[in-house]
Amino acid sequence: MEKTAEKTNRPDMTVEIAGVTLQNPVMTASGTFGSGMEYEDFLDLNRLGAVVTKGVANHPWEGNPTPRVAEVYGGMLNAIGLQNPGVDVFIERDLAFLKEKDTKIIVNVVGKTVEDYLEVVERLSEEDAVAMLEINVSCPNVKEGAIAFGQDAKALSDITGRIRRVSKKPIIIKLSPNVTDIVLLAKAAEDAGADALSMINTITGMKIDPESRRFVLANKTGGLSGPAVKPVAVRMVYQCAQAVKIPIIGMGGIANAQDAAEFLLAGASAVAIGCMHFHEPDTALQVVDGLEDYLVRQKLSSVRELIGAVRE
Repeated sequence: MEKTAEKTNRPDMTVEIAGVTLQNPVMTASGTFGSGMEYEDFLDLNRLGAVVTKGVANHPWEGNPTPRVAEVYGGMLNAIGLQNPGVDVFIERDLAFLKEKDTKIIVNVVGKTVEDYLEVVERLSEEDAVAMLEINVSCPNVKEGAIAFGQDAKALSDITGRIRRVSKKPIIIKLSPNVTDIVLLAKAAEDAGADALSMINTITGMKIDPESRRFVLANKTGGLSGPAVKPVAVRMVYQCAQAVKIPIIGMGGIANAQDAAEFLLAGASAVAIGCMHFHEPDTALQVVDGLEDYLVRQKLSSVRELIGAVRE
């Protein structure tokens, strides 16, 4: 009887993103979790707020040449190149798998032209199981000199607006930190019709082997993720939360519940766990449980009380 009462008095962990209710604010970060199949033996996918899939394109992408992953102090560099089997295989295999799970499905969408994105968005808009679409605007726009869509406010506004017009699902714009003023980009996405933002994507980095005097990654540069980027990510989430009204999904170096709480206090409505899954495959569930315990210690009845509640 006591255990039942104790469970009943646990805090409310639900949050809402763009009209979609998540059972808790913890999701996976795109590109670090596949579509969940590889992790099924390590954690209960049904307990996650959402699974965010690896990027999906309109046709298969081979990705970059190897080596394309390197460990660095405080995290890792990756230059995978968004390798994926394409939307047809994704729907037939990955989405079919995820449909059987009791969690929200957010599909990350990639492309090299606006038309690429639109094709995938239109296909996935017809899939009832898909709750939201996360748009990876860090992809290079091949028609505009390979400048990433997310590094130019005009390009970001254009692609967001065009996707918004064809999408039947809420759209989340995943912002790149590799810009001078991320607030400018956040506002551009909001004004063009984004339902939410996710941030931050990886920070461009490089590693050189002094002994061989060669680049460690075949691509020369890669995306830095892991605990090393967390202070930058928290700062950017805070800045954008002050400037936009749409919800923000915070990510970048989250390793435990304390890290997640930091993002929520900075203004994020939810969080995503990324490369720490390579270190401890059940990190996301550790964060779910740890956040709940944190709320109990703080005598808070709902996780929503944390959002933007940092004190001056």
